[in-house]
Amino acid sequence: MLKEFKEFAMKGNLVDMAVGFVMGGAFATVVTAFIQGVFLPILAPIMGGIDLAALTYTISPAVVDAAGEVTTPAAIVDIGAFLSALISFIIVAFVMFMIIKGMNSMKKKEEAAPAEPPRQEVLLEEIRNLLAKGAK
Repeated sequence: MLKEFKEFAMKGNLVDMAVGFVMGGAFATVVTAFIQGVFLPILAPIMGGIDLAALTYTISPAVVDAAGEVTTPAAIVDIGAFLSALISFIIVAFVMFMIIKGMNSMKKKEEAAPAEPPRQEVLLEEIRNLLAKGAK
């Protein structure tokens, strides 16, 4: 069983896939940093000063007792984080699409080898060629 696992783990496809996951994770981290650190801050002035990264919706406010301590925390929907993740996903998906499309176009299209003609046709061609030689 250990030998089979070793053979499975060392197959080229599995190693390639592992490298792809690591590279994809690193790329997603870079895209997320770009979205949160560059894209959304640039987009904020265009949208009238709305900071999409900090955009939230409060479902129910926090409940504070007489001493000023929070007894029930606020229920908040973090719309900005969702929008940031959505934009990151779209960018990563588009880049991956472009990479796959580029790889597919670079693959050499292998021409299919012509199938061998049926045995009867080969024999008929040989007979035709012999008759043509004999007629000369």
